[in-house]
Amino acid sequence: MPQPRVSVIVPAYNAMPELTDCITSAMEQTIGLDQLEIIAVNDGSTDGTGKELDRLAALCPSLRVIHQENSGTAAVPRNVALDVARGDFVFFLDSDDYLGPDALRRMVAMADENDTDIVLGKMVSVGGRAVPTAVFKSTQPRTDIFSSAAYRTLGCWKLFRRSLIERLNLRFPPFRNTEDKPFTAAAYLNANGISVVADYDCYYHRDRENGNNLTLTAQNLSHRMQGTRMCFETVARYLEPGPRRDQIMRRHVEWELCGPLWWLLLRESDEDIRERIYPEVRDWVENYVTDPIIEKLEPRDRLLLHLLRADRFEDVLSVIRNAKEDAGRGHVIDGGRVYWDHPLFRAPEAGVPDSAFDVTDRLPVRHRIDSAAWQEDEGGNGNGDGAGNGVLRLTGHAYIENVPTLDAATELVLRCYDADHPEVRVPARVHAVAGLPDDERYADAGFVADIALPTAAAGAPLGRGRWNLFLDVRAQGVSRTVRMKSPEPAERTPRRKTVTMGEGKPTTITPYVTKWGNLSLSVGGQEVPRDDTPCRVTGTSWHGSRKGTLVVTGVRTGAGAQDAGALTVRVENSKGDRREAPASLTSLDRTDGSFTAELPLKGLPPGRWTVTLTQPGHASVAAVPYLRALGHARWFHLARPYTARPVKKASETTLVVEIRAVDVKATVRRKLRGAVRRARG
Repeated sequence: MPQPRVSVIVPAYNAMPELTDCITSAMEQTIGLDQLEIIAVNDGSTDGTGKELDRLAALCPSLRVIHQENSGTAAVPRNVALDVARGDFVFFLDSDDYLGPDALRRMVAMADENDTDIVLGKMVSVGGRAVPTAVFKSTQPRTDIFSSAAYRTLGCWKLFRRSLIERLNLRFPPFRNTEDKPFTAAAYLNANGISVVADYDCYYHRDRENGNNLTLTAQNLSHRMQGTRMCFETVARYLEPGPRRDQIMRRHVEWELCGPLWWLLLRESDEDIRERIYPEVRDWVENYVTDPIIEKLEPRDRLLLHLLRADRFEDVLSVIRNAKEDAGRGHVIDGGRVYWDHPLFRAPEAGVPDSAFDVTDRLPVRHRIDSAAWQEDEGGNGNGDGAGNGVLRLTGHAYIENVPTLDAATELVLRCYDADHPEVRVPARVHAVAGLPDDERYADAGFVADIALPTAAAGAPLGRGRWNLFLDVRAQGVSRTVRMKSPEPAERTPRRKTVTMGEGKPTTITPYVTKWGNLSLSVGGQEVPRDDTPCRVTGTSWHGSRKGTLVVTGVRTGAGAQDAGALTVRVENSKGDRREAPASLTSLDRTDGSFTAELPLKGLPPGRWTVTLTQPGHASVAAVPYLRALGHARWFHLARPYTARPVKKASETTLVVEIRAVDVKATVRRKLRGAVRRARG
């Protein structure tokens, strides 16, 4: 029997009905069944999982089924499959997820072409389950954990070269939770290169219909302690102390140490916390958490770690118990820095340094570009048709959140990223502006900035190259710099213009919007980077008259921008149920590619639905992002009220809408109780 290229390993426990989609997606891979072996391990299921696997195996000679008694963890069935796997590569596929049809072929080709040991295929959220996104911003033929975001994702849903696994004698520890993180960490730390496939949707990640995913059911801190300890020990085993170890350790400090303490510690008994959990956590802090790691964390994690270092047990419990209340406390501005006004800030008995409460570098800059336009002059008409004085005026507002605009000052900063030109700063005129969330605090947030391109560089012309635009926003001595967004809507970006620069030479200036939605300038005809996505979403809303209809607006990009015939908006839940609606062009002259898609949600069952845009001929869908302006919708279906609202943090890149059937009796009771309380108050 020839050796397969890939062994697909599927641990399965009570995995119906998702299991059928999972196994079928492996059987239908374009790499071909002659290149595959699928090893499914039925871990003592009681719901028909074993019977379904046997049925599928009878249809597919490449599917091997192993039945065993229940082990209570995905680790044991994965190890059983690893012991018999023969493929050059191993791919771990969970029984509730499924693969894109061309996923394995693309990932194997990537590993072969670049001689890499691990390949990450782009993950997609189905029904709102969280997926990693940072590492999939771009395809990376060859990288490592120090120069990419790969180490942020320690789930084992990846392609591993089997020789790496066997050389390290890697197997999964038999834990109910966090069992895959030490395995993946060890593989990362010893891999001969990592590849990332980001231009194709490889892995579809979803929750089970019955909600019995181990990740969801094993949620006690005690289920995570052993795995977390192994993560720290694994990193310490393979990396010497220093910046590289700190970079990797930081991930475990944030996600495996601090995160679970905040939301899981108080679920444990007082005795377990004091006698078992707290001493071990302190040991991790003493051995693995350095000052450079703490400096990079968010303030509440810094505070927690300083208290653990100082062995202040009661304070640790107190800050965790009061975390929600303390998160809403205000700020103190002192010496050009902003501090979290926590009860322990500058409390002598706590001994926590001011740096633990410093939030200056984490304060968001809220800004909006209202207009970007060439100023009229004798040599040109403002539309880029002739040579002129080359003054680009930008207007809008900008402020640092939680810092009132006293002594406000804003500068435009231009930085060239493909030529060796010095940074250019253009002072803006600050003025009062109305209509912001807090008019009084941010009264002087408005600005006007004129970029005179022929003289912007200290009296000299702006150099040839592509320039990124930033805003340096200051108030009360506090300074924050942020990348400048494009005008709203992005279609207001001014056209290219021929400008008379040094020595009377005409130079082409092209303003453009990057694929991240930021404003840049190309000076001297440099090629503007292409946006390969088929479209860009500019707005989401609920239809004014057709209740429960989601409206998605956007603009087509790249080739075929005027052909919206095949573009559709889609919603999909964790069961794989879908509903789609076509997009239609909305521009009167049909030349700018703007479109609108209207999708009725009325009649869909309750649950979470992921919203995307699709187009034939493109390897991946375009995400419909979560935009703040989208509120909630209400409608009646079959005489029953329903609501739909966006789930803010369900996915970092894609809008997830949750539909609920309204419990009328409960709603009435709640309103009556509220009315009674108000009357008594």
